[in-house]
Amino acid sequence: MSRLHKGAHLVARIGWLRSAVLGANDGIISTASLILGVASAAVSRGDILLTGIAGLVAGAMSMAAGEYVSVSSQSDTEHADLAREKRELADDPVFEREELAQIYVARGVEAGLAREVSKQLMAKDALSAHARDELGISEISTARPVQAALASAATFSAGAAAPLVLVLVSPSNVLIPAVAAGSLLFLSLLGAIGAKAGGAGLLKPTMRVTFWGACAMGLTAGIGAVVGKVV
Repeated sequence: MSRLHKGAHLVARIGWLRSAVLGANDGIISTASLILGVASAAVSRGDILLTGIAGLVAGAMSMAAGEYVSVSSQSDTEHADLAREKRELADDPVFEREELAQIYVARGVEAGLAREVSKQLMAKDALSAHARDELGISEISTARPVQAALASAATFSAGAAAPLVLVLVSPSNVLIPAVAAGSLLFLSLLGAIGAKAGGAGLLKPTMRVTFWGACAMGLTAGIGAVVGKVV
């Protein structure tokens, strides 16, 4: 008999990976865009750094709050569905057992076997069985607001720090191209890392994040240059 093998499925990473990639991506793009916009208006290095630091702090707090609120809404919905399902199981367990069996029938299980599976699963943990197979709520996909908020804030800060470092080390006469090129490099590395962690191909995610980052930075730099001349 072949040895049972427990695969390390990448879908288990979806929750934290989404928040981490989103946070780092936003940190690089928003901070680099702010820096390029202000630098294009011909202000001092001190003003550029102040703008970047303010953007890092404000962005990290915004990301944490936004992730917490949005994921908490998902969590509230999950809890409400579970509470309703618990009441239905208490009111009419026979109907709920047949409902679960029909889900398995729809997936291709023979009716008699489906009813037996439903009976055994509900005998062990009826709510978990319905949460997983009727509502689509599992340990992998369940909402974790605090985890999402912390991951987004931390990775946003890490991403935002990258263009700030470029401001510190770049000569004043090449600050704008250095920040732009360096930030695009960081974005391409982020896209590749996210793709690798998620088990996807490298080229498409890397090109996607780099292209949209370049668009954001180019637009902000253009607006900064125009406003700087007018003011």
